Amino acid sequence: MSGNTDLFDQQEGQFRPLADRMRPRNLQEFYGQSNIVGESSPLRQAIENDRLHSMIFWGPPGTGKTTLASMLANHSGAAFIKLSAVLSGVKEIRAAVEQARVLRQQGRMTVLFIDEVHRFNKSQQDAFLPHVEDGTIVFVGATTENPSFELNNALLSRARVYVLKALGEDALLSIIRTAMADNERGLGERGLTIEEQDLQLLVQAADGDARRALNLLEIAADLSDTDQISSETIREIVAGRVRRFDKGGESFYDQISALHKSVRGSSPDAALYWFCRMLDGGCDPLYIARRVVRMASEDVGNADPRALQLALEAWDVQERLGSPEGELAIAQAVIYLAVAAKSNAVYTAFNNAMKAAKKSGSLEVPLHLRNAPTKLMKELDYGKEYRYAHDEPNAYAAGENYLPEELAGQSWYHPVDRGLEAKIAERLAWLRELDRRNEKT
Repeated sequence: MSGNTDLFDQQEGQFRPLADRMRPRNLQEFYGQSNIVGESSPLRQAIENDRLHSMIFWGPPGTGKTTLASMLANHSGAAFIKLSAVLSGVKEIRAAVEQARVLRQQGRMTVLFIDEVHRFNKSQQDAFLPHVEDGTIVFVGATTENPSFELNNALLSRARVYVLKALGEDALLSIIRTAMADNERGLGERGLTIEEQDLQLLVQAADGDARRALNLLEIAADLSDTDQISSETIREIVAGRVRRFDKGGESFYDQISALHKSVRGSSPDAALYWFCRMLDGGCDPLYIARRVVRMASEDVGNADPRALQLALEAWDVQERLGSPEGELAIAQAVIYLAVAAKSNAVYTAFNNAMKAAKKSGSLEVPLHLRNAPTKLMKELDYGKEYRYAHDEPNAYAAGENYLPEELAGQSWYHPVDRGLEAKIAERLAWLRELDRRNEKT
């Protein structure tokens, strides 16, 4: 019977993906994440000293979140129950907690691992709290999204957050080479070889994801008829691979933030790089075009009004022609905005004026600014004593107030001394001087 079982296990193992077979069994086999599993790191000490505590692993796909959770349980002799928030609901949670309660009565702890925990809603997350509090489970969640946005504060307060990073080139190369040499779990028995430059292609295509690296290696090995994996095979399997980019996820907002800040910081090369990164990751160019229009108003403003015009034209080109012509037009706008004179005076003025409008309530429009199309309105002094600016000296009614009386004298727009706004500032200063002269007469 045992012989048949061993044979069955071996056959089953042959069908497991390489990435699953090569999952690290201990910290010595774990590559990367030295920031959290280094020799003196708190997490490594917790694993080695059997100090179980609830935690959240936050990081990109393929960086070792599930593996670390399993190691934590195995090293401590705890049971390991894994649930996916995509496939599980309240029923599965209750069953897992009940199993943990039985194991606890038998003197054994349980690590309950929830993959993609951010996909649980707030009430589902609340369901774990009492069982974490009374020690029935050690809760370990894995997420690719920012926990501060996606998880309950109550759950976060009971779990330590560990941040995992995308794996570096050295770690990915080590993982690939280990899989190629491992006779027990990897591809060692096949004696496969691969050129160094092709290894680099696999690493680049993996984009920091160990699982992706091993999946690509396995595909390459399956397609190879000899013990030498050819360059043609590698190029074929990596063609069309996109970089890490989750539309609507953390990486998405990080990259659009980097693009915006590069434009604001007058760095055309960085702005162009992040624009290309987002395109390479599959972002809709029209989304970027819309954000570029925002940048034109927020960070360039009246220092160079041509920026807004160019941004709108780039948007229009993308809608009319699509790719790649439209993308080139957006790139032109991105570079122009990055090198243009900068001013956030319009953005600041708009925000402050909006605050004033909301705070001041429904203030009356001054009578002299109201239209008087009827006799009754004229009798009520609508439009009385209004000064038509074009009939005034310099086409300016010096001293006239256009705000509600309660806000008279308020000023929100303060142009900077850069680009066209320097001229606008001079013009406004001159008009203010006319106002002061009018007050003295």
